[in-house]
Amino acid sequence: MNNNVLSSAVLPYTKAICYSGYRDGQSPDSDVLPSHEEIKQDLLMLEGRWESLRLYASDTHSKMVLDVINKEGMPFDVMLGAYIIAELSNPECPWGAEYTAEQLQENKEHNQTEISKLIHLANTYKNIVSSVSIGNEASVSWTDHMVPVDSLCAYAKQLKAAVRQPVTFCENYVPWLDKLKPLVDEIDFISIHTYPVWEYKSIQEGLSYTIDNYNAVAQAYPDVQIVITEAGWATASNGHGIDVDKVNEVYQKQYFQQLMDWAEQEQVLVYYFEAFDENWKGSCDPFEPEKHWGLYKADRTPKLAMNNNI
Repeated sequence: MNNNVLSSAVLPYTKAICYSGYRDGQSPDSDVLPSHEEIKQDLLMLEGRWESLRLYASDTHSKMVLDVINKEGMPFDVMLGAYIIAELSNPECPWGAEYTAEQLQENKEHNQTEISKLIHLANTYKNIVSSVSIGNEASVSWTDHMVPVDSLCAYAKQLKAAVRQPVTFCENYVPWLDKLKPLVDEIDFISIHTYPVWEYKSIQEGLSYTIDNYNAVAQAYPDVQIVITEAGWATASNGHGIDVDKVNEVYQKQYFQQLMDWAEQEQVLVYYFEAFDENWKGSCDPFEPEKHWGLYKADRTPKLAMNNNI
């Protein structure tokens, strides 16, 4: 048993997965969103295999997901997030993240609104929402939505005063090792992301690299629960950021099975990324890696990892 897993964990070990229900022709930036019936269909596919879902925003889609779970009596709990955006320009972002002072001020107002919506949903669906996150990948060096650590700390304090659920922040493992140390005192548990294939690791190195990332953060904070809120393996790539020969459905199935076996053995809560492919993400290139992390394709057909007949 891994000595880094706390006996008094804030969140218990469950089978957990990241969920976003946007199908082809839908996106968070459009007026076309998943319907009640489409979300219900998705959750019926996930029911029985998964117990916990992670949602990224406190928007209309997330409210609909919570409403479906509530009305249909589905056995899921939810980590609910706020999608906060840039409060700083970031010249290190490869695809550009320079903003005017006026835009940054508007973004801060947007973020406060998002935190308020998160508080409202967490309190409205208090029997479903198991934890809340103040944001996602908003402090890593390459992000296009950089938020200063003092703002993250302020949002964490605001949430802790307003909801009964434990509070976290979801971020790549690297900032937790130094930059985010002040935030650790303001949250209830640490949530890390680890993607070996984004760091040019082979499938043979995948699980051991994931465990190394987890252990690095766990050893830095031995008294704090570490949850993995994103880890996965893409099934296609156009070669931008991920080598084409390192991703396919066979490798995804191998990584998925190894990671889930390790998580169960060590009782580490892992939200696998992700349930369904999201073709709205990234560039127009159909082989854009961002589109291909799902265990199911966008049309809801299973990939190898979920195909029980193979």
